[in-house]
Amino acid sequence: MAQSNRGTKPVVVGTSGDERDVRSASASSSKAPRTARGERTRRKILDAALYEFGERGFSDASIVGITSRAKVALGTFYTYFDSKEEVFRAVVGDLSDLVRTRVAPMLEGEGDAIDRERRALAALLELIASRKQVYRIIDEAEFVDPAGYERHYTGAAERIGRRLREAASAGEVVAEESDFAEEVRAWAIMGANVFVGLRFGVWETADADKVAEVVSRLLRHGLEPR
Repeated sequence: MAQSNRGTKPVVVGTSGDERDVRSASASSSKAPRTARGERTRRKILDAALYEFGERGFSDASIVGITSRAKVALGTFYTYFDSKEEVFRAVVGDLSDLVRTRVAPMLEGEGDAIDRERRALAALLELIASRKQVYRIIDEAEFVDPAGYERHYTGAAERIGRRLREAASAGEVVAEESDFAEEVRAWAIMGANVFVGLRFGVWETADADKVAEVVSRLLRHGLEPR
């Protein structure tokens, strides 16, 4: 897959890309919590930032707003993050992890691959309904954190693609004729999930199982008359 050349690393005049990568990684690791208490404090800040960015948007959100929601001192924020941009990137990554971990358990158990995708979509819809801020934050990430935005969707599509390849090997779904076709199919399913989530998880909270069942029928039978 072609990789975008977009990124969020700060430009440092007179240094190479590798040197900037090292500095960025070093700065991030130096602020990583070293105790369970520190991890809990960082989590409070991330949870508060989710609501601050989700309700106010990146431009209107503020570090003071985040610390007020988290009930921590301003200096505590800077113990873990250098800027509003950095905590936003952390929230985007956190949301991507949340989606992955919430869906993963639904991919186990009885049924074939399409049954598992149905359960996964239902879990995603329930998550979206409970965290409606997800869409606003991910949408803004296209401009604030383009690398994180790309990782979020690319990662989701790659996970779907791997599941479909495994299902094809097991005879549970039709195998595609090329890697390109497999990728298109995975992105098509992922894209449908995104907009189904927007319509039935954000704009209106519908019964997740009923919505997922309709999508599952489409995956299983297509559009041709039976």
